[in-house]
Amino acid sequence: MATLEDYPKIAAGKVRELHAIDDEHLLLVASDRISAYDFVLDSPIPDKGRVLTAMSVFWFDLLADLVPNHLVAWDDERIPAEVRGRALVVRRLEMLQVEAVARGFLAGSGTRDYTATGSVCGIELPPGLVEASRLPEPIFTPATKAAIGEHDENVSYEAVVAEIGPERAAEVRELTLALYRRAAEHAETRGIILADTKFEFGVLDGQVVLGDEVLTPDSSRYWPLEGYAPGAAQPAFDKQFVRDWLTSPESGWDRASDTAPPALPDEVVAATRDRYVQAYELVTGRSFADWIA
Repeated sequence: MATLEDYPKIAAGKVRELHAIDDEHLLLVASDRISAYDFVLDSPIPDKGRVLTAMSVFWFDLLADLVPNHLVAWDDERIPAEVRGRALVVRRLEMLQVEAVARGFLAGSGTRDYTATGSVCGIELPPGLVEASRLPEPIFTPATKAAIGEHDENVSYEAVVAEIGPERAAEVRELTLALYRRAAEHAETRGIILADTKFEFGVLDGQVVLGDEVLTPDSSRYWPLEGYAPGAAQPAFDKQFVRDWLTSPESGWDRASDTAPPALPDEVVAATRDRYVQAYELVTGRSFADWIA
């Protein structure tokens, strides 16, 4: 069986690392690192990389009829033992430099945009919406792909057209909304609200392909359906729990400063892990204990 040293590292992001297997395939490795407010925190979340990988595998399979994806294998001899369970063999893609975001509810930067302008990414919304309001229909609200330490920025659809061309932009928007609708419908059958999510796409042989991670607690907002009530922030099965602690008086961190956030207390680390595992089990109907070791 291969070892990680057999595959040269070609890129590293906030959470994932890419290693070259051959001219056509990459090893996509998910770490236990967690990022918030564009900082990679010093406190890893145990099993987080395995949750992200297991959840992506589930969603790639469920969405495969809507768009091809880059997943080749999640459990074979090309995956080194030291990263087994948190690594995927994937196809090399020419990635599109757009964060393809779909929103079905008002939250996060969408709320801030709406409060300031009455719209999100240039899409005018009805008056009177509040935090966590369900939108009349899902909307495509793209963002830039920021480097580590820089901020993702919401952009207009016209900016996407300028970046990747009108035909490709229209295809990405259509796919993003179709994937979101399918995923949100499934999540609701499991008692979960998928408030919003981010997809990344690449191109292979001229065809748009779904890449990176998909519909994980890192790239999505998951809320419990039971008790949902717009007008305030909702309980979350995602890293919003970490964001909330960082911006609480307890952390002592000033988000407006240039200083890095503090380490997470043990109880916040444990509670975050529990939320990630619970998100996987609720969405998939599977036991996380059954995922490969």
